[in-house]
Formats: sequence, structure tokens, C-alpha cells
Amino acid sequence: MNSSLIKSVVLHLGIGGFLYASANIHPSAPKVMEVTLNSAIPTADKAVSAVTVDQKMVEQKIAELQKKEKDKKQAEDKRIRDLERRAANARKQRESEARSIKKLEQERKAKEKETAEAQAQAKKARAIEQKERAKAKQAEKQKEEAENAAKAAAQRRKTEEDALKKAEAEREKRELEAKERAAEAERKRQQALQEQILQEQLAKEQAARNKIRQQQVVGEVDKYRALIMARIQQNLLIDEKMKNQQCRVNIRLGFNGLVTQVKSLGGDKLVCEATLRAVRMADTLPVSKDKDVFDKLKNINLTIKPEF
Repeated sequence: MNSSLIKSVVLHLGIGGFLYASANIHPSAPKVMEVTLNSAIPTADKAVSAVTVDQKMVEQKIAELQKKEKDKKQAEDKRIRDLERRAANARKQRESEARSIKKLEQERKAKEKETAEAQAQAKKARAIEQKERAKAKQAEKQKEEAENAAKAAAQRRKTEEDALKKAEAEREKRELEAKERAAEAERKRQQALQEQILQEQLAKEQAARNKIRQQQVVGEVDKYRALIMARIQQNLLIDEKMKNQQCRVNIRLGFNGLVTQVKSLGGDKLVCEATLRAVRMADTLPVSKDKDVFDKLKNINLTIKPEF
């Protein structure tokens, strides 16, 4: 790239930055898609001075924008880390609940084992009792009928006790199963609630990122609109008769910046003719490779108002 081309690019960027700053300072400046072109051609000395000053202003503005974007990105990264930390805490909470349920299950099994051991001891004691009765029968045959009756009564008691124990065990089992089902239902409810909260938070984060993206797109659109206006200004031929006159034009662009259509939307005839010639002479205009930005540039309306 030769020095004359570099100077031309710097001059255009400086003029574009000046137009953009002017649009933000003056309330009466045209809004989105409606930009006013200042086509007055400065002298060589003034142009070099303006380029130097405007270039510094542009570089300062770019540095401010880059810092702002960096701050926004750091804030976004912090929100994402916070979200990940809350998700990890929720996972730890579910694991703690699972351990509690496991501990309850172990306690239930220990109680069942203790009950079984007690029943075994009781059964052993009854066996010893039966042996002692058998010995007594051998020693006292005359008490055989009484012992038989006592043995039958003991058997009935055993059957009744077994039936009662069985009923009690079934009741305890049903109660434990009901508690376990209730605990499982509560665990699932809490898990679903946590997942819902997490999804809502993710949705809010996505909306925030979308908003930031839209702001970025608007900034890029403003930048390329200024570049397009600078290119048209470079090719615009003005006449004294154009003072205090203006023209609105519509320009349609291809993906590579090729002008596919330009037409007047109304205004001074001389200004409109000069503007149409300037656009056609440019042939291609600056466009962004970003699809979202290009979509807002491919069909734009501009207001051309020469100033003397």
C-alpha cells in the first residue's frame, strides 16, 4: 500500500469520525439510516491538520470502545462463573441428600438385623424350655398330660406371637416404604425446582448476551455508514447552486459492497444528480463481512446536503 493511499484512508476515517461525533453532539443530526453529508473540500494544509487531529480523536474513541467491550466481557465471564458455582452447589446438595437416604437405609437394615437376632434368641430360649419340659416328663410321667397341655399352649402362643411379629414387620415395612417414596418425591421436586431456576438464569444470561450483540451491531453499522458517506463525499461534485439544498437517496448493495441499485427519493435536482453520479463512480462501497451488520447496510437511505 503506497503512502498516498494510506493518507487517503486516514483522511476518510478522520472525516467519518468527525461526522459521527457531530451526529452525536447535535440533537438535530439525522438518526439511523439518515445521515447528512458535508461535501466541502478543505485546502491541502487544513486537510493534513484535520487528519492529524481527527486521527487522534478516532484512535482515542477506538481505545475507549475497546476498553468498554473488555469490561463488558469481564462482567459476562464473572456472571457465567457465578452460575457455574451455583450449579456446583446444587449438585453437592443433591449428593448430600443421597447420602442421607443411604444412611437411613443402612439404619433400617441394622434394625431388621437386630430384630432377627432377638427372634433367634427367643427361639433358642423356647427350644431350651422344651428340652427342660421333656426332662420333666421323663421324671414325672404322671404330669404328662399337664405338660402336653402346657406344650400345646406354648405352641399356640408361639403361633400367635409369630403372627403378631409378622403383622408388625409388614406394618413397619409399609411405613418405611411410604417414607422412602415421600423422600424420593421431595428430592425429585427439589431437583426439578433447581433445574427450573438454572434454566431461567441461563435464559437471562442469553438475553443479556443478545443485547450486547445488538449494541455491537449498531456500532458497526454506524461505522460503515460513515465510511460509505465518506466514499460518496470523495466523488461528489458540487456547485454554488446546491447551497442549502439536499437530496435523499436509496442505495442497495451486494454482499461485497457492489452497488446494485441507487435511486433518488426526492430533493433538489442538482444535488440528486450529483449524488447519483458519485455513487455510480464509487461502484463499490464499504460493507461489513458480519451478516447482521450487512443486513442493515444492504438497503439504506441517506440524506446528502452539501455545505459551503
